[in-house]
Amino acid sequence: MALHSSAFCFNSVALDSRNSARFYTQRTGRPSGFSCQPLAPVARLNLQGKAFSGDGVPETKESPLVVCFGEMLIDFVPTVSGISLAEAPAFKKAPGGAPANVAVGIARLGGSSAFIGKVGEDEFGYMLADILKENNVNNEGMRFDPGARTALAFVTLRSDGEREFMFYRNPSADMLLQEAELDFDLIRKAKIFHYGSISLITKPCKSAHIAAAKAAKDAGAVLSYDPNLRLPLWPSAESAREGIFSMWETADIIKISEEEISFLTKGEDPYDDNVVRKLFHPNLKLLLVTEGPDGCRYYAKDFSGRVKGLKVDAVDTTGAGDAFVAGILSQLAVDLSLLQKEDLLRDALKFANACGALTVTERGAIPALPTRDAVLNAIFQSVI
Repeated sequence: MALHSSAFCFNSVALDSRNSARFYTQRTGRPSGFSCQPLAPVARLNLQGKAFSGDGVPETKESPLVVCFGEMLIDFVPTVSGISLAEAPAFKKAPGGAPANVAVGIARLGGSSAFIGKVGEDEFGYMLADILKENNVNNEGMRFDPGARTALAFVTLRSDGEREFMFYRNPSADMLLQEAELDFDLIRKAKIFHYGSISLITKPCKSAHIAAAKAAKDAGAVLSYDPNLRLPLWPSAESAREGIFSMWETADIIKISEEEISFLTKGEDPYDDNVVRKLFHPNLKLLLVTEGPDGCRYYAKDFSGRVKGLKVDAVDTTGAGDAFVAGILSQLAVDLSLLQKEDLLRDALKFANACGALTVTERGAIPALPTRDAVLNAIFQSVI
């Protein structure tokens, strides 16, 4: 993290020290501006975001668009951790699905995002569409299937906040999105096109995914890929590796976890840089490895390194990786030159780490995604 003897600022927005503890008790669903008050010299991070005028009001210039493609579903999260699904006394209904989480995360941080995917023509499907709209995510690319239900996932929370999943999708609506249903006008507007691997498991969604990614790439978008391995959804481990690698070399940015490195390399050491470098294809601009509370590693063609995480008490790790992705993509959408500037990239990754950390302090994915204000406050608290 680049430290300077100056006010703690993001795009000339100083953090009001009177509000520095608000992220512990308050989180709003929509991004908002905040006042600029002078601070005693602490630190500055060179982060990207919406420009603010002198009175703290965001300027009207529209942010570059990040289009997220894939699944959106309902997570049912137990209200008590450390027990089996059968033993759980109750569940909290929480909207989720990795690409949708990223779209909402970017919007919460003040960016511009859209979601493309399919849900059931049912109450859950319409609820999810409304949640996107309420969170300022463009949902014009959503489609509703009259013959299949919105996907559901029941999530077991271990005592450490880690998860195990039981999915209901036989098939679910997200698996049935067709190429003819794609909003190509929306896709071609993307500065960044983000996707996972779950949409690559079965046709017709797989064909729609490939067509959407090609249209985005042809239109000049940067492609961002988070495999988000969910092995029980694949026919076999080998089909999962093959499916994940099928879109690997088209991606400009890839985010993976330590567990995914071990899986993709068939058991090699995820902490060995030489192992990680095997996954770095010739056209890749940035490979990110998330390490939970320990932060992340980054690998570019000309440099690599590690950025420490923000320590918090984990309640539920659902959505933490998606919040991290939202954090880094919200920065890259504004300034892709971060990919070549290591000091600025490290600042952006510090921000992304804080996004992930705050998300694990609440249950569910979308309900827990932080606002920009909350992230700034958390980082400020970590350096004073």
